[in-house]
Amino acid sequence: MWHSPGVRPRPSRKYLVRDRIFGIGDDYWIEDEHGQHAFLVDGKALRLRETFELKDSERRVLITIRKKMLALRDTMTLERDGRPLATIKRKRLSLLRNHYRVELVDGTELDVSGKIMDREFAVEYEDELLAEISRRRLTVRDTYAVNVVRDDADPALLIAVAVGVIRLAERERGED
Repeated sequence: MWHSPGVRPRPSRKYLVRDRIFGIGDDYWIEDEHGQHAFLVDGKALRLRETFELKDSERRVLITIRKKMLALRDTMTLERDGRPLATIKRKRLSLLRNHYRVELVDGTELDVSGKIMDREFAVEYEDELLAEISRRRLTVRDTYAVNVVRDDADPALLIAVAVGVIRLAERERGED
């Protein structure tokens, strides 16, 4: 369920993401824990809405991240192969501002909670940790790690979720 067909598992399960990758038109490589290029975030310029593409090391598009237009609340959508994959929204009726829900098209829900703006949060499925996002224990400035915990988890999906949630939190705080 967490690993998509056609996506080969990578030996590395920890990825380093530069903190400010969200400028439209900006591109940035996400590296694995060995310093190798693992994913490319491609910010698409000249689009009517915010769009980022998460690509593999051969620059093939894995997941497209878009700000949903005409939504009552800020929403990011994830697409794979041009088809809807998931929707990210701030959780309704949550006392915590830093609580988001990721609804996959198959009905599965992921829970994202923690200190989003501090880059200290977790992605869970039914109270089981899938990935933790953290700046702690990193010596590289303005970088956070996406540590994929479950072996059967899709790293591209979890990185796209982290990018989408952080962007929503920044927009909510007026940092666009």
